[in-house]
This record gives sequence, structure tokens and C-alpha cells, in this order.
Amino acid sequence: MAEDNLNYNPTLDEIVFENRNKVYGAYDLRTAYPKMLTKSFLIGTAFFLALAVSPLVYLKIQQMNAKDKVEVEAKLVDILEEEPIIEQPKEEEPPPPPPPKEEEKQEVIQNVVPEPKKAPKIETPPPPITKQLETTTGLQNQEGVKTPVYAPPPPPVTGKGVAAEVKPVTNEVYESVDQASEFPGGINAFRKKVAENFDTAAIEGADGVVKGQVSFVVERDGTITDIKVTGSNNDFNAEAIRTIKSIKNKWTPAKTNGQTVRYRYRLPLAMQPPE
Repeated sequence: MAEDNLNYNPTLDEIVFENRNKVYGAYDLRTAYPKMLTKSFLIGTAFFLALAVSPLVYLKIQQMNAKDKVEVEAKLVDILEEEPIIEQPKEEEPPPPPPPKEEEKQEVIQNVVPEPKKAPKIETPPPPITKQLETTTGLQNQEGVKTPVYAPPPPPVTGKGVAAEVKPVTNEVYESVDQASEFPGGINAFRKKVAENFDTAAIEGADGVVKGQVSFVVERDGTITDIKVTGSNNDFNAEAIRTIKSIKNKWTPAKTNGQTVRYRYRLPLAMQPPE
């Protein structure tokens, strides 16, 4: 009996469940687990082998059921090679002629010479009787207020000692001159400044392009005065006058007979309202 005790090698489950209730299901599960694992491994291996072999079996069955092949003798016929089609080169069409250049339209400003009108004679009325009675009369001379008299400068002397004829300077506004007024950079530079400073919000809602005729007087010192705009849109006219007044660049004054004169300048103006 003592030898049996020495040769007895308890398993891990017996050591764990020693002095415990082995009737409880945990002990039976742990002792049956290796057998169940081995059984599951064998079943899984058999199932895997069946899946792997089934395609081979299916192919073998198809080969056994396949009909015998019927061999047909076929004679090859020489195929004639088609001659390549040689495309004839297309004649190059001459390039289209360039479109004709449009000649730049030059603005023609009509200069209308105003009909001369005789200035009305200004008559100074005599002082009232009360003022006449206040004046003192007597034998003694009384000094009055001296009015300065304008004396024109002497005419320039030419190299031969003959005085050149100098025409008097007048305030007449000319519309036809020998040399017209010019804006620095030309009329296109003036139009560009007008377009940059024009507030198109003033004509918002207008139907299509708004047009008008602008006229102003270029003075002898290059400044512009008497700006007028004629057009059907009053808002456009007012904004055009404001825009032209805001341009501070001086013009080159017009000349007639070598003298600077006042000149009436006219040009059309058109603006597109904002969308």
C-alpha cells in the first residue's frame, strides 16, 4: 500500500480539487476538456480536408462525363494580303486673309460760331435830390476821389524798330480758333479720368447706356469754367458736372493770332449704369 502511494502521481485537476466537492460540474468539465478538444480537432481537420478535396472530385467527375472530342480536318487557305491604301496628300488650304483693320473713328467736334450780340448800354441814373441838396457849392475847389485810368502797355518793338500790332484782349469765348485747347495726355486721358471719377450709382436703374453732350470753357490760364451737360437724364447731367469739376489738371489754352483766348470745348459722353 505504501508502494502504491509512492507511485501515485496526481494530476493537476486532482491537486486543484483535492479536499473539494468533485461532484460539482467544474471538475467533470476540466477532466473531459482534453477529450473534447481532441475530438473537435479531428472533426475540424476532416471537414477542412473534405472542402479541399471536393473541387478535385468535381473536376474528375466532369472529365469522366465529358463527351469525346470530334476532330475535324481543316485546310488552311492562303490569305492574300491586301494592298495598303496610299492616301494622297491633301493640298494645304491657304490661310484665311486677315480681317480688315477698322479705322479709328475720330471725334468731330462741331464748332458753332455764336452770333455777335451788342451789349446793352448801361445808363447810370442821377443821384436823388436829397443827395444833391447835401452837396456844398461854393467858390472853392474841392478835391474828389481820383479814379485810376488804365493805360495799355506800349506795343513791343520789332528788330526793325517798327511797333508790332497788338490786338486787345477780350473776354469773348471762341468756338473756332487756330490752336484748340488740349488736356495733358490727350482727350483719351481726359475721358479715362472722367470714367474713373464718375459714380455710376447715380444712374442706377437707367435703361441702357445714358448719353449727354458736355461743354465747358477753357480759360486763358488752363482752368475750366461754365460746365454744362445736355441730356435726357438729370442725374447723369449732375454727376457729369461734379466729375468734371473734380478734375484739377489744367488744360493747354487755345490760341488765335498767337494770343491765348477763352475757348468753348464740346464732347459727347456716355456711361453704362451698374448691373
